[in-house]
Amino acid sequence: MLSQRGAEVSFVAARQAAAERVAAAGYPQDTIRLRGLERRLTPRNLLALVQSALATPRAARILRRRKADVVLGSGSYVVGPVALAARLRRRGLVLMEADSHLGLANRLAAPMANRVTLAFPLPGRRPPRYRVTGRPVGSAVRAATRTGGRRAFGIDPDVTVVLVVGGSQGARTLNEASVEAFGDGPPFELIHVAGPEQVDSVRRQLASRSPGPRYRLFHYLDNLPDAIAAADLVVARSGGSVFELATIGRAAILVPYPYATADHQAKNARWLAEAGAAVVLTDDECSGSTLRDVVGALLADRDRLEVMAAASRAAGRPEAAERVAGAVLAAARRRGPRRGRRLRVPRPRVPRPRRGRAGRRRRVHIPRPRLRRGGAGE
Repeated sequence: MLSQRGAEVSFVAARQAAAERVAAAGYPQDTIRLRGLERRLTPRNLLALVQSALATPRAARILRRRKADVVLGSGSYVVGPVALAARLRRRGLVLMEADSHLGLANRLAAPMANRVTLAFPLPGRRPPRYRVTGRPVGSAVRAATRTGGRRAFGIDPDVTVVLVVGGSQGARTLNEASVEAFGDGPPFELIHVAGPEQVDSVRRQLASRSPGPRYRLFHYLDNLPDAIAAADLVVARSGGSVFELATIGRAAILVPYPYATADHQAKNARWLAEAGAAVVLTDDECSGSTLRDVVGALLADRDRLEVMAAASRAAGRPEAAERVAGAVLAAARRRGPRRGRRLRVPRPRVPRPRRGRAGRRRRVHIPRPRLRRGGAGE
């Protein structure tokens, strides 16, 4: 979105995996050596603090070399040094909070920020510094359609489809419940994304069952938005994917990860459930028999399923990316032009000619105006 609006975008990453994704997308990037803080007392935290202190001048050099006008932080631990560098170099700073609580990195950096964009309204976080924009989703999510999704998976337009997905790494609870509930042949088309590290375990479990051709097992999907759009019902964890569900508009059974930081997955799930778009099961409740019963009840009530899908679409914020981009560009404009301050030429004051004793006009000398440095807003 920022690139589409004429901005030059580059990334700062601390982990190689993130750097590889940025490189694949074709953006320039820099890396800094950094590690996150553990949420307990440990000697590794001392090393993390030292690395963070050393990373700040490195981040400042990156901002200077990239001629950055503004920094957009997404809440990871790399935000701290880069946000501090932006403050020291008097660059704009916008933070983006994607969860239903303000993470540690964003809490620490928020006092330095021009704007903090929020996925959800948060108690005590009010304008003008804080603004609820929703969580940005990719263009593939915004463009996903039922027809396109079913075409991508070769699924007939008229059959019922259920998607089970536990996030990029999978979810053991959802995997085991799905095998137990539907491992002997689902009465619908099932797309099951088990996760790269858990797919072999799921395959072994299915080997002793009779899943049949309707049970489609994947370790990972690059085109997950197509799978969501193809589905009539989605069974998932409730991390940031809840905004993809809402943007596409799909009814869901959400099983929050019970050990998520600040229990934010439970809050995310409650947001969609209160909107009328989801049924929430706790991790302990998500057994094979319970999942089979809840999925069966929802699919049997097509009117309810359609109402939930409509409620999901109503809760979505497909314009979130545009709003965040607007906040970033506004912060950049407030900081002035990239290449230093503009030179202002003051208008010369011309003295009025006076008549001399003999009645002649005196010659007037108009000095060349000096170039005076002025602020961008002057």
